[in-house]
Amino acid sequence: MSLWLEPLHYDYLLRAMLAAGLVGAACGLLSCFIILKGWSLMGDALSHAVVPGVALAWILGLPFSLGAFAAAMLAALNMSWLERRSLLRRDAIIGVVFTGYFALGLLLLSKFPSPMSLRGIILGNLLTISRQDLLQVCWIAGASLSLILLRWRDLFLCAFDPIQAAACGLNTARLQWLLLALVSATTVAALQAVGACLVVAMLMTPGATARLLTDRFSLMLWLAAGSAAICGVLGTWLSHGINASTGGCIVLLQSLVFFAALMFGPRRGLLARWWTSRQHNAPAA
Repeated sequence: MSLWLEPLHYDYLLRAMLAAGLVGAACGLLSCFIILKGWSLMGDALSHAVVPGVALAWILGLPFSLGAFAAAMLAALNMSWLERRSLLRRDAIIGVVFTGYFALGLLLLSKFPSPMSLRGIILGNLLTISRQDLLQVCWIAGASLSLILLRWRDLFLCAFDPIQAAACGLNTARLQWLLLALVSATTVAALQAVGACLVVAMLMTPGATARLLTDRFSLMLWLAAGSAAICGVLGTWLSHGINASTGGCIVLLQSLVFFAALMFGPRRGLLARWWTSRQHNAPAA
């Protein structure tokens, strides 16, 4: 037991666990809205679109987070413009845009190598997070959590029924861009934790897990944020103990929680549905 508790005395591991918990909570809250709006491909696109922003920020001498956020928002603008102007479906537009941005990022990183290696951008490296990076993650995750908790009812109504939201006097376009900005900012914060390849999992899995457990959206928010934060902390601790990928451990734990909810969920779980169908078929038999 002491072998597993001893690493908790290391500052770098405590910083990594704190960052993973904050990023997990922010991603968990946002995942509920992404599930509700069907934005799974949008989250994947934004997680890959930040790569050229990181490269350009290094070339221009700007903070990595600023470049990544600008690239994510520019990609969202490009996808919105193409969706209005072209006859292509949204999934095709998202696929074209995010692969184009990702290829541009790979090209820039190959020509102008940055201190943040390509492996770190793609796969993440949370255990090497510095105090400055931790403050940046705390600021981004804290701002995202605060905005979501303050406006979650408006964002929920806009995502669930935009027509009714407009009839209630809400500015649906502004709320949609607010949600996109929150997804972009949280993607930037999660980039160092799990990397560009696994950010989409943190933006999807907690919300999908909570959806299997409850029909109440307010409870869904708490379940998604709590499970994602716990998986972030435990995944970071586990990755240090077994000397494995931090992002892989975090996302794998989230996946295991999802499959547990799928099997044992009180209403939508496979076992509960099987038992209900058996109860209904018993009198007929």
